Amino acid sequence: MKNFCGLVSIVGKPNVGKSTLLNKIIEQKISITSRKSQTTRNNILGIKTKENFQMVFVDTPGVHMNASKIMNKVLNQTALGAVQDADVIIFMIQRNKINALDELILEKLKGLKNKKICVINKLDQVKSTNSLLPLIERLNNEHEFDEIIPISAKTGKNISELEDIICRNLPENNHLYDSETKFLAKKSFMVAEIVREKIIRFLGDELPHEIYVQVQKIDDKNNIINIDADIIVARESQKGIVVGKNGAKLKKIGETARLDLEKFFNKKVFLKTWVKTKKNWNNDSDFISSLGIGSLYE
Repeated sequence: MKNFCGLVSIVGKPNVGKSTLLNKIIEQKISITSRKSQTTRNNILGIKTKENFQMVFVDTPGVHMNASKIMNKVLNQTALGAVQDADVIIFMIQRNKINALDELILEKLKGLKNKKICVINKLDQVKSTNSLLPLIERLNNEHEFDEIIPISAKTGKNISELEDIICRNLPENNHLYDSETKFLAKKSFMVAEIVREKIIRFLGDELPHEIYVQVQKIDDKNNIINIDADIIVARESQKGIVVGKNGAKLKKIGETARLDLEKFFNKKVFLKTWVKTKKNWNNDSDFISSLGIGSLYE
């Protein structure tokens, strides 16, 4: 029996559901999700093997129109660069609208020889599939997609059908990973992502995405993992926002992150966090590079 394997790149503007889709397909939380934009900062490898088909996914940061800060420029380069080597590109939009940022990404995809699948997400928020027909017709007429499929990454609607479409477009190749492997990431990366997700969720609009989590220690013992992590903010005034009154917010962030980490590692976790200031870190290209933002974690 022939084997098929290829790199699948998921691209789209912020908040269309790229991370949610990846987590649903892999059936494990490997990419953090948030209603806030700029949640995903690194290409994340997720692997899904179905019999003789192996899909190797890259979940990219959302593309931003006005990339003024250095970090945003790095994110844009990462997102658009990820499509170059992909065998299959999944372009995600939501519901029945295409805006200027969608058009910008579509323009970048023009002329690429990769297999291209358009995924219309958030089907659960549409009254009927028929309402998407004008959009599907427009996409068919104006762009070169091999397939177009509406889905709901949240509910799982048409996810299995999407997987079948991806498999049909994979090249004939030997599998890169064993069938049980679902993701490739360093422990420190997954810890940082889980902690950062809780920061985003609990602080909402109080704090911009000027934060980064740097793991200082992971001491994996027989029955417990001790973790030390720094929460880095861009301005001194932001430290108090993260810590909260009498340390309440930092405690909540730590408690909920610990629960997710225990599920991830399947053992007891003791997590200690500190909030530190690195002024304007998101405009410091050397510091951003040292943190691995925009890297592919293998």
